[in-house]
Parts: sequence; C-alpha cells; structure tokens
Amino acid sequence: MDNRPIGVFDSGLGGLTAVKELLRILPKENIVYFGDTGRVPYGSRSRETIMKYAKQDMAFLQSKNVKMIIAACGTVSSVASGIGDNLSLPFTGVLKPTAAAAAAVTKNKRIGIIGTTATIRSGSYRRELQAVDPRIEVFEKDCPLFVPLVENGFINDGEEVTRLVAERYLTPLKEAEIDTLIMGCTHYPIIRSIISGVLGSGVTLIDSGRETALFCAETLKAKGLLSSRPEEGDCSFFVSDRVEGFSQIAGIFLGRNIKHEVSHVDIDLY
Repeated sequence: MDNRPIGVFDSGLGGLTAVKELLRILPKENIVYFGDTGRVPYGSRSRETIMKYAKQDMAFLQSKNVKMIIAACGTVSSVASGIGDNLSLPFTGVLKPTAAAAAAVTKNKRIGIIGTTATIRSGSYRRELQAVDPRIEVFEKDCPLFVPLVENGFINDGEEVTRLVAERYLTPLKEAEIDTLIMGCTHYPIIRSIISGVLGSGVTLIDSGRETALFCAETLKAKGLLSSRPEEGDCSFFVSDRVEGFSQIAGIFLGRNIKHEVSHVDIDLY
C-alpha cells in the first residue's frame, strides 16, 4: 500500500476529464494535477518543444513525491511516447490504454481517430491499433478548433458553432462508415454528445481519460501501490498561468464544484 498521490499533467485543463474518472474509480487516492495553461496548446508545437515541456511537467510532479505519473494529454502521449521510459516510478500516457479499448470493441474493424494536429501527424494511434490487429482500418482527422471551443465554454448541446465545426470535421469519418471513434484528446469528452449527435448512435466513442484511469487502477493494484486510507482522497491543482477563473472552468471538466485552492507554478524552474 502507498498513500502518496497520483500525478497527472496536461497542456491545459483537458486532463481533468481523466481526473474525473480517477476520482470515480479510485476515490481513496490523492491526486496532484498540473495544467500547463501558460503554454497551451501543445498540439501545434514541434516534437522537440513538446518533449521539453513534458519533461518539465513531470519534474514538477516528481517534486510532489507522486507514486505514478499520467500524461493525460493526447499530444504528449503520441509525439513523446517514450518520455516516461527512464522514470523510476510507473508512468502511462493515454495512447496504449485507449487504442486497446478501441480494438476490443470494434466490430467492422473501421476505427476513426480525432485529435490535435500533432497527434494526428504523429500517426501514433494508427501504429498502435495496427500493432494490435493489422486488419483494422484507421481513419484520422485533426480537430484543432475543439480545444479552444471547449476551454471557452462552447460545450452545450445547443451550441451552434460547435455543432457546425463538428460536422465539418466528422463528416468524412461518418462517410467512411467507422463503428468506433477514439477521442484522442482529453478535451473532447466534454462535447461527447455533440460528437455523438453528428456521428450517430451506431458509433462507439472511446474516452481516453476513462481508459487511462482504468489502466492506472490496474497498474497500482498490480504493483501494490493502492492507497490504504479509509477516507476519500483529496486533489491539489496547479497551473502555469493565471489561477483566476480556474475553478469555474475546472468544474465543467470535473462535473463538480471545485472548492480547492489553485496554485501557480513557475514551470521554467523545473
């Protein structure tokens, strides 16, 4: 048993959808979350820049004595997939758990992937899926406008601008007759109902945050690192930009009110 916290990082606030699932699946665990809001988005950056940012993010979490690190960022998981190889503690991105879940549920072997431009350009999900099952056909689309739409609150079912953007992005995937869609960015589950409305009920949506939280739970259990505390765990939130307004936006991602204090981090020190 190990009562140290789980560390989670993302380029912004999308990784809070993974935290939401962790809170549901592992309610006794403490969680330290870092959102690199001062440098969001990562999806349009070079591989070298993404690697540099991810290493700093992980160094900050290690300073908080975490027992496992989750890169709850589709871009980091895809572009910097080996970033956790030399860590002395368990690490996971969202790529492998998500691809495994999609491969397990598809019936017609036609899987769509949506993500940031960097994620799609990397081809990482395609390689991972076809390593699991070479018969799988992969259809990819980058959706760069989804992140700013979500972070600016355009998330309700009636948001016409988000629906129109979703139709523009997703129509080619619908026409490809996919039966499974990987939401390869942790922001995207926030607009799940809009995405599903465009694709139709016949397409299964795979939530990378949920699948990664399940993988984290399995890893901690296998390594004997689950918390032994009887009470519910707590969350600590850190960001690299302004803390004002974080609680309201974070509440959207977590589906609950945020009562915790949010702290600013000078990430360049790590």
